[in-house]
This record gives sequence, C-alpha cells and structure tokens, in this order.
Amino acid sequence: MKVKLQVALDLIDLNQALIIGREALEGGADIVEAGTPLIKKFGMEAVKALRSAFPDVTIVADMKTMDAGALEAEMALIAGADIVTVMALAPEETIIEALDKARELGGKVMVDLMNVTDVRNVALRMKELRADYLCLHVGIDVQKRRGVSPEQLCREISEVSSILPNRVAVAGGIKAETAPKYAKAGASIIIVGGAITRSSNPREATKRIKEAIRRALR
Repeated sequence: MKVKLQVALDLIDLNQALIIGREALEGGADIVEAGTPLIKKFGMEAVKALRSAFPDVTIVADMKTMDAGALEAEMALIAGADIVTVMALAPEETIIEALDKARELGGKVMVDLMNVTDVRNVALRMKELRADYLCLHVGIDVQKRRGVSPEQLCREISEVSSILPNRVAVAGGIKAETAPKYAKAGASIIIVGGAITRSSNPREATKRIKEAIRRALR
C-alpha cells in the first residue's frame, strides 16, 4: 500500500499557500488541500488557484459540508477539486447528495469523522453509502485543549481501515514523530498542516515526514 502525504493549507494568505504548496510538493507531498480557512476567505478562487498552479496534482477542497451537499460539492469540483469533504455529523441526506453529485461530476468525497463517537458503526454506514474516503480527524481546538492521543487514534485507524481498506485518512496535529505510527496502523492518507505550513523550511519538513513514513513501512 502506498501511503500518500497530504499537505493541508490552512492559511489565509493565498500567495503564501501557493508557495508552501509548491515547496511541499517538491518535498514529496502527494496531495494538496485547500484548507477551510483558505476557502472561507477566498471561496472557490482558492481552489481554482491551486488547480491552475498544480494541474497534475490531486486537490482536496476541505469544505466541511454540513448542508447543501450537492451544491457545495458541485462548486468545489467545478472549480477544480478532485475530492471534497463532508462531515459525518451532517444529515445523511446531505452526505448522499454530496456523493451523488461527486459521482455525476467524476469527483470523490471524503467523509470527515470529527467528533463522531460511534466510529465503527458510522464507518460501516459510510461503506454502505459507498463513501470514497473516511477521515479520522482531531480538530484544532480539541488539540489545544486536550492534546492528541496517538494510541487512541491508532486503534481507530486500525478499526476503520478494516472496514474501508486503503481509503482512510488521518488528520490532527500530525508530525514526523506520529505520522509513521498512523501509517503502520493502516492510514492510507496522512494529512499534515502546521508541521509543514509553519515550518521555516516546508520543503525539508515535508521530506522528513515522508522519509519517516517510508522507514516505518519497510
């Protein structure tokens, strides 16, 4: 299994996002994410800018959709995204609408499990709905208040990846030290934000994380 590294551009400066995105790709990142803050400030122009700058790279639009599933998926996919995110806590109708629209337009949907307590049963239901990816996500505010437990996250990754093999992403305060643990637990996409975007050298930071994942999977 090839584990992919996704850089989350959770920034509010579009030019900086483009620079860091390019440096991360040069360092070995596989996927570029238009983070929610970037989308909230610049709308679909952020997605268009990333698509224009990186025409051959997988682009994720982190919409965090809670309603209007078809409309928000359509907006992002037409702007150039390959994958859009919808929250697992959204009404099931919203998730279905997003999935249907993505299939119509040739895109994919990543269902974000942030704040989901019954991870296993929700994952099983998302499999029934034919979700493309699931993302185990510890939010920024939770990280600040309570920290992140890699051990708990590894258990959830292992459980969810047994339900949806090769289609599980993980996000939330991930660094070079924790990324290998999540890869070994079964995550197929490792999403890294601040450890790359706040680094003084995003290219080298990406290289370190990528190499740590490679070593763990040898």
